[in-house]
Amino acid sequence: MIDDRFVAHRSLLFTVAYEMLGSAADADDVLQEAWLRWADVDHAQVRDPRAYLIRVVTRQALNRLRTVSRRREEYVGEWLPEPLLTSPDVADDVELAESVSIAMLTVLETLGPTERAVFVLREVFDMPYGEIAEAIGKSAATVRQIARRARDHVAERRPRMAVSRSEQEAVVERFLVALRTGQLQDLMEIMAPDVVLVADGGGLATAVRVPVHGAERIAKLFSGAIRRHGPFDTTTLWLNGAPAGRIEVDGELTLVSFAVEDGQVTRMYAMRNPQKLARLGEPAELTR
Repeated sequence: MIDDRFVAHRSLLFTVAYEMLGSAADADDVLQEAWLRWADVDHAQVRDPRAYLIRVVTRQALNRLRTVSRRREEYVGEWLPEPLLTSPDVADDVELAESVSIAMLTVLETLGPTERAVFVLREVFDMPYGEIAEAIGKSAATVRQIARRARDHVAERRPRMAVSRSEQEAVVERFLVALRTGQLQDLMEIMAPDVVLVADGGGLATAVRVPVHGAERIAKLFSGAIRRHGPFDTTTLWLNGAPAGRIEVDGELTLVSFAVEDGQVTRMYAMRNPQKLARLGEPAELTR
């Protein structure tokens, strides 16, 4: 019974922790810590196991977030979230898909730990202010202020992604075909003039260490790689609730997530750090 109640909410708890941390490995650790605390509590005194477990996970995720934030300051190059293989069904919940997108998780990295926790719990999971206040140890009035600041902060930085699933799939497929066939002119047409490429190698794989701006500069990067290695081996897969690209060059794997607007790619997130590419065996279960 104890185990059943925890397991029943496990996907939700993992999603909360992952959105707060941007790391599946860290989210797994948080869930393990939450389970140990759940096993020790008097369950007869817990009126709402779901709310109780979310509070426990939030507190553990906040503790870990403060620790990893310092670690990420020393990260080699740009830090991107750990991508998750997902089923296309995740995209059916538009708000969930946007909240777990690589683009959104990257924006959430610019929030402080408490702001991030409040934003995730309020905007994604629609938790009452009082419950959030209990989870983070602040008053409901303070939580409301934090939520407003976090909401404004995210609104200023989030990429526009108001496109249909079919349009997103079509643009991603065109992009990958252009890479696969070496058609650089097609590549230029698919990218917006002010497109941005962010890559994460973590010092373990070759990657540009600062964002690259502009379609021409990015096309030159791809052109040089194609000249050295030949056209890329590319396939489409679903990452974080959206169609994405799997690219292999000389046995090295890159996963690319895209932001699409008006039929063109506006941002690309290329994840090459091998330590972040380990969870591709089966889709992650994400839910609200």
